[in-house]
Amino acid sequence: MKSRKQAILNMREVLLKRREALRRALAGDLSLLRELDSRAGGDVVDFALDSVQDEITSQLIEVESRELARIEKALEKMQAGTYGICEECGCDIPLARLYALPYATLCIRCQRELERQGSAERREVDWSRLGEMESQDAEVTLNDIELDVP
Repeated sequence: MKSRKQAILNMREVLLKRREALRRALAGDLSLLRELDSRAGGDVVDFALDSVQDEITSQLIEVESRELARIEKALEKMQAGTYGICEECGCDIPLARLYALPYATLCIRCQRELERQGSAERREVDWSRLGEMESQDAEVTLNDIELDVP
């Protein structure tokens, strides 16, 4: 059976490869966005399709950027010797969890507790403000809406 240290070294290699793949994908996606932005003309259908493609690409870039940041954090923790330790309780995160999610920062118990607290907080949202905003003839911006983005 492999030691925990050896397993973490193997995960480091996986994270480094995934980081490189994400960096390449993001570079490609950004060049695609620039190409789409520089394109002029076209009919309404082409414009609509381009807008949808831009939105999908933008969302993919956001997801990939978030994953890249998590990978960078995991690599930093490896360097510092704190990788695989739950940020909440200080216990070792089981290797099975790290294999499934190499940039996990919480053990399963702490992650479940965080999610339980988060779902309780979502139930406590005061939706009455939305009605007030509509009556004020004000434009609703993203700052006015509570979003739960992981």
